[in-house]
Amino acid sequence: MTAVLVVDDSALMRKHLGTLFRDAGLEVRTANNGAEAVREVLNNPPDVITLDVNMPEMDGLTALSQIMAARPTPVVMVSSLTTKGAMSTFEALAMGAVDFIAKPGGTISLSMDDVAKDLVSKVKAAARARLKPKGTAPAAREPERPPAPPAVRPKREAVAAPAPGPVEAPRRLPQGRPEGVIVIGISTGGPRTLEELLPALPADLRWPVVVAQHMPASFTGPLARRLDGLCALTVREAAQFEPLLRGTITIARGGTDLAIGERNGTLVTINKPESPRHNWHPSVDVLVASAMEVFRPDRILAVQMTGMGNDGAEQMTELKRRGGRTIAESEESCVVFGMPRDLIERGGASVVLPASAVAAKIIEWVK
Repeated sequence: MTAVLVVDDSALMRKHLGTLFRDAGLEVRTANNGAEAVREVLNNPPDVITLDVNMPEMDGLTALSQIMAARPTPVVMVSSLTTKGAMSTFEALAMGAVDFIAKPGGTISLSMDDVAKDLVSKVKAAARARLKPKGTAPAAREPERPPAPPAVRPKREAVAAPAPGPVEAPRRLPQGRPEGVIVIGISTGGPRTLEELLPALPADLRWPVVVAQHMPASFTGPLARRLDGLCALTVREAAQFEPLLRGTITIARGGTDLAIGERNGTLVTINKPESPRHNWHPSVDVLVASAMEVFRPDRILAVQMTGMGNDGAEQMTELKRRGGRTIAESEESCVVFGMPRDLIERGGASVVLPASAVAAKIIEWVK
């Protein structure tokens, strides 16, 4: 039986989460702070951990760092729906956490019933997840001044604050209708994998990049800002009817399904209400299908990366059938192999590559 360690300083939350997991057939143990969690992991290792961020004596991030150093274990962070909570969550994911769930009603919430199904599925998937080794993703920082134009903006790998100097001119994005588009579908394990992939793309990449990362609405904006601090390309959260431009990476806004459309002769991003026909949002299938409506198939490059489920596999397979090119992330680098595996099994993958090789293939194909 899969053993889950529930770590939360609220006795009410420990009891509530424990009941959810026992009802799902999991063995449950509890700890009321990070220090107790570390001791439990060392003395009686669980298969998976749910870990709150804000706790007395030792917070969740400190506990996570000690657990990953001493006995790496799959961890699902339990985070608040705030900007601060989102940034702490991304830090945890960069440190090795597999996934996260957002408390819908604050720090102490019986509204967890609203996300019970999602939480249980994420915990079960995390228990089977492949942990990425430390150091595969760089640390990010919030940009502290306007970035340079994409043609000269260097790839940023250091995390130290920039040296004092004159404020750079606002970034001037290249104009004109893009010849093609790169679409990326990703879910569990996504933020850390994106931090490996996207900074490797050059500032002069000719096709825009659009990413559908399964994530709540309050997290996609902070994710875009975090990635913008790492990438040579401009990273932004999708805005309604925003022109699709070369030199940009667009992150689909949580709580919507992102589509690419045409308005007055200009290609734009369209934030649609979540489709009830699809189980995951922002939907990869919706994004890929919309791209095929405005681009020729051979002008679309679709990438299916780590995540549970099969979102994107149907439409990427159809894209390949029409003459488009697709990449599936290989099992060896996936945190959860579900989405790429489904694409591969349908015969929809042009190539299968580890995450570390995807950027080079994108650059090769877009030349």
